[in-house]
Amino acid sequence: MKQGDLVTRKSYGGDVIFKIQEFRQQQAILRGVELRLLADAPFRDLEMAPQIDPLESLGAMRPKWLEDMRRSGAGAAPQTQSDGLQGTEPAESPKPRPAYFELPGRVLHLDGDPNYLRKCMLLYNELRVPADGYYVAEANMADALYRLLPQLQPDIVVITGHDGLLKQRGRTHGDITQLTSYKNSHNFVNAVRVARQFEKNRDVLTIVAGACQSHFEALMQAGANYASSPARVLIHALDPLCIAAKVAFTPIKDTVNIVDVIGLTHSGLEGLGGIESRGSYRRGVPRIEYAIRK
Repeated sequence: MKQGDLVTRKSYGGDVIFKIQEFRQQQAILRGVELRLLADAPFRDLEMAPQIDPLESLGAMRPKWLEDMRRSGAGAAPQTQSDGLQGTEPAESPKPRPAYFELPGRVLHLDGDPNYLRKCMLLYNELRVPADGYYVAEANMADALYRLLPQLQPDIVVITGHDGLLKQRGRTHGDITQLTSYKNSHNFVNAVRVARQFEKNRDVLTIVAGACQSHFEALMQAGANYASSPARVLIHALDPLCIAAKVAFTPIKDTVNIVDVIGLTHSGLEGLGGIESRGSYRRGVPRIEYAIRK
């Protein structure tokens, strides 16, 4: 076996496919292919899996929420009450309705996995969500946000990558209330704190944070609007994107329906939770005819 090979763990019945990130002494450091899980395993516990391109694997597994989101929010102009742009004017009114332009919320997506980031950026584009994506190791995310937030001024920040509960003294994990029991939750918490220091209003900057089995309570207390994982379960690689895209196309005068948006994700309420938050979508008039050339 070598770095980059896809493997499964015999002791877990081969339930998750991992990519070997690196070797440390007699163990391999593993990153999930479709799940945002970071793990380690001794060489003897590893078994080779079919060697497919991880990006192709994610592409073949089209998120079931993608079409629902196109119809109900992201990728389609939201249906709103009368506002003078797309309102219910009398049929006999001679005044034409002005054409408007759209400003969905802009996303800054930090990801600890380059394959996941590539797939996420493709889907943001497909859903017409303006997004800037950066591959950043989890330990460096707080510093990256300190630099990027003033520069990019996003409406939504996604802080994700890989996480997991640590094995301690022969047990699956220790005290799940302690940040020290997690591989990267403390890094996500630090990043959330930096973002929330930059913008304290949770309706101005929406923060989506966490990965598989992350410390949900700590992330929420640090200032996240949405976080994983309330039941310490594994979450799908694209679940944070699902939340961000829905917020981006929810009108600013509306709150995002928490149960509905989390219900769209692969993980559901066991994998993701959050608080009432306003959307980031705006409309304006008149329609912009010319784009600024940079």
